[in-house]
Amino acid sequence: MSNYHIKHLEEYYQVYRKSVRNPEVFWEEIAEEHFVWRKRWNKVLDWDFSKPEIKWFEGAKLNITENCIDRHLRTKGDKTAILFEPNDPSEAAEHITYNQLYKRVNQFANVLKEQGIKKGDRVCIYLPMIPELAISVLACARIGAIHSVVFAGFSATALATRINDCDCKIVLTSDGSYRGAKTIDLKGIVDTALEQCPGVKTTLVAKRINSDISMKEGRDKWLQPLLDAASTECAPEIMDAEDPLFILYTSGSTGKPKGMVHTTGGYMVYTAYTFKNVFQYKENDIYWCTADIGWITGHSYIVYGPLANGATTVMFEGVPTYPDWGRFWEIVEKHKINQFYTAPTAIRALAKEKLDFVDKYDLSSLKVLGTVGEPINEEAWHWYNDNIGKKKSPIVDTWWQTETGGIMITPIPFATPTKPTYATLPFPGIQPALMDENGQEIKGNQVDGRLCIKFPWPAIARTIWGNHKRYRETYFSTFKNQYFTGDGALRDEVGYYRITGRVDDVIIVSGHNLGTAPIEDAINEHQAVAESAIVGFPHDIKGNALYGYVILKETGEGRDHDNLRKEINQIITERIGAIAKLDKIQFTNGLPKTRSGKIMRRILRKIACKDTGNLGDTSTLLNPEVVQEIMDNVL
Repeated sequence: MSNYHIKHLEEYYQVYRKSVRNPEVFWEEIAEEHFVWRKRWNKVLDWDFSKPEIKWFEGAKLNITENCIDRHLRTKGDKTAILFEPNDPSEAAEHITYNQLYKRVNQFANVLKEQGIKKGDRVCIYLPMIPELAISVLACARIGAIHSVVFAGFSATALATRINDCDCKIVLTSDGSYRGAKTIDLKGIVDTALEQCPGVKTTLVAKRINSDISMKEGRDKWLQPLLDAASTECAPEIMDAEDPLFILYTSGSTGKPKGMVHTTGGYMVYTAYTFKNVFQYKENDIYWCTADIGWITGHSYIVYGPLANGATTVMFEGVPTYPDWGRFWEIVEKHKINQFYTAPTAIRALAKEKLDFVDKYDLSSLKVLGTVGEPINEEAWHWYNDNIGKKKSPIVDTWWQTETGGIMITPIPFATPTKPTYATLPFPGIQPALMDENGQEIKGNQVDGRLCIKFPWPAIARTIWGNHKRYRETYFSTFKNQYFTGDGALRDEVGYYRITGRVDDVIIVSGHNLGTAPIEDAINEHQAVAESAIVGFPHDIKGNALYGYVILKETGEGRDHDNLRKEINQIITERIGAIAKLDKIQFTNGLPKTRSGKIMRRILRKIACKDTGNLGDTSTLLNPEVVQEIMDNVL
């Protein structure tokens, strides 16, 4: 039992050594002792990164919802499983017990079956952060359908792309959503998306904001009456450990989003084990992750990880600024939150406001603080540590990705001494390596390089839906026999890791991975635009913001540049979503290019950051004179 719950540094090192010396034995023990399986595996691990093919717990049979719900009913049926905190603080919070969750998931599963959904079918979920979102995810898993949750902030075009890519049969949505003081017309977005999705025959609509919406005859159905009529019993579909559980799309540095496929057995084992240790969860703790279930953080650390441990997990519908900047801390006091997991972007925004918003609330229940989505900067770390944790709640600065399924590098609270800006040490079972440009591993400490992982872990994504070749090329072709994360990292004198950022054309804005190519494609659709290039520049709150360099087809003095900027951002909002809007747009006559026509983003990045002291050698550029022109007009 000891290696399931690590309590101090000595123990971490013992467990870690064991996990890398004999990974199969290590993961087998955890899988055997802490989960319910219908049939045991024939083989713990079979892998080959050159193909790449990875299989964990091969031949095992299970249903993940039995592990997240059914097995807890006997001992904690009346315990709150999901605590729903609505957008409006005057609306009562909802406590859904494990017994109630069991019934509601089964009803939803039966509704899906009645609509013709069966094992292996893809279900698109485009819902706000209301209980139906978590329940629908679990209902899919109950019957073996593959859920594809799309964050309800994405545009109709982005939604349609994701629905069509994995051929979803049905879309689950709501009449709309609350976001602070405003409402969003989700059903309208879905209607627009479905004009491009011939494969979708049915839409189930939850009522949330009670707005007047149009329902398309034969396709659209209200969800609640169907749930009311459905049975509360639904036998779980018995799945193979390697059957797909869900598809989740992540931005690529090129073009189309990548549908990462996560399978059932390994993902369950890994998310449950990481949740238990990274948050030091104990019976009766109240745990809150502020992410949206539309992202991997919500999948792994609002739904599956916590529920597999029989935890109480909080689901928050609102935003940190509504009705005022004290909203997070009001919820912490109200529900006596013990573990709090959020994004550095939120912390930076809250840190800019008066401390009165924090000081009027009792935060003494907090035991562990966490951050996710991007590395946390030192200033934000200290503000969080001093004012929220009162220097007694360790901060776990977790590094991981949609592709990894679970947390990979992180302090273990009360065991690992923390260090601002450092994700610290690899989680048990994770074998990181820093590589140089020539593909050689950089040994020793006080070094930096490209972060790879040299051995599989149970929650690694198995493929990109419908495109295994792209999966191999993106993650396994840069370094032989290594999973390449796309991130740079440094390792300090004691072996702690610090993530230094993306090394490809992906920019992390407010914790969201945004590929530059799809944004440039959107800008270039504007009839006045000839070409564009996007780079990131530092931003006090978002971490990074987007800077666009745009060449116009006709550079007339008379053009209304302010209006053009608005139009460009409008196109980006329609094609991708408001999260990808540009903070600065500079119109220019040219872009610095190599003789082979490649845009030198490195130079553009330095100019956008106003770091023009050393631009490197620009003489090899096709058009070196354009660099000075861009520098003279930088915003």
